Amino acid sequence: MAHDHHHSHGTEDVSDGVLLWSVIINFGLSIFEFIAGAVSGSVALMADALHNTNDAAALLIAYVARKISRKGADEAFTFGYRRAELIGAMIQLTALILVGLYLIYEAAGRFVSPEPLLGLWIMAAAGIALLVDMVTAWLLWAMSKGSLNVKAAFLHNLTDAAASLAVLVGGATIYWLGWSWVDPVLTLIIAGYILYMSFGMLRKTSRILMQGTPPELSLREVADAIEAIEGVGNAHHLHVWELDEHHRALEAHVVMTVAVTDQSDLRQRIKKVLKERFDIGHSTLEIEGPDSNQHCSNQGLLHSH
Repeated sequence: MAHDHHHSHGTEDVSDGVLLWSVIINFGLSIFEFIAGAVSGSVALMADALHNTNDAAALLIAYVARKISRKGADEAFTFGYRRAELIGAMIQLTALILVGLYLIYEAAGRFVSPEPLLGLWIMAAAGIALLVDMVTAWLLWAMSKGSLNVKAAFLHNLTDAAASLAVLVGGATIYWLGWSWVDPVLTLIIAGYILYMSFGMLRKTSRILMQGTPPELSLREVADAIEAIEGVGNAHHLHVWELDEHHRALEAHVVMTVAVTDQSDLRQRIKKVLKERFDIGHSTLEIEGPDSNQHCSNQGLLHSH
């Protein structure tokens, strides 16, 4: 058992190291792209640099949030600090939306007042940026599967890789064809993609923080499963929410068909069904006598507190 515990922390330390190196690499890339964007006059390259700066900040937030989320429960936070990663994701996504809106503003300005561009500089800088973005995204990919916080950071880098590729192609058209309008068009495409991805993840993160019912789960199905258990007559005052993206919780009142003194067996059977069928690992059940059945049958599933 001691060996397993040590191994787990070693894996977490490696993951934290990946995040920390990703922060350093992305901040360095941002500085490089800002300089290249200023020299070449490319708003798309500057947009990519701004996006990359936000990536680095997002990765830093992800790193800090992971550290905080590992703290155990205490008297102040009885469920622990696991939602710190969700707060980190919310901060990242909000910042990313602001970046997207700013890029739209900058692109619109370039349509009105176009500037001369150096296509060769744009291609060179975008090519280096694409390589760095792909390496960082590859490092974060495995970590992103189990954390919305890290997934948000991973998506930052993935979208930035796509943006760098677009800027690279745009630089080629500017250099060989002289199409300067491609630069603001690419900026608008990058901004639109950023906003689309961010709003989608923001909805999911907000639902968890607002203690919403998991979207793929039906309260009616949960109640039916409980009521199908022998000894249960009615389930009401039902609440299901997510403590984080990996842990679900339930609170319900359960009416027995026949009064029994020892209710532990009934509780265990209900908890087993909830865990096996709905992946609800934490459940609080209030068992009521059969005389409550008629009174509760008209109340429905929900109850306002």
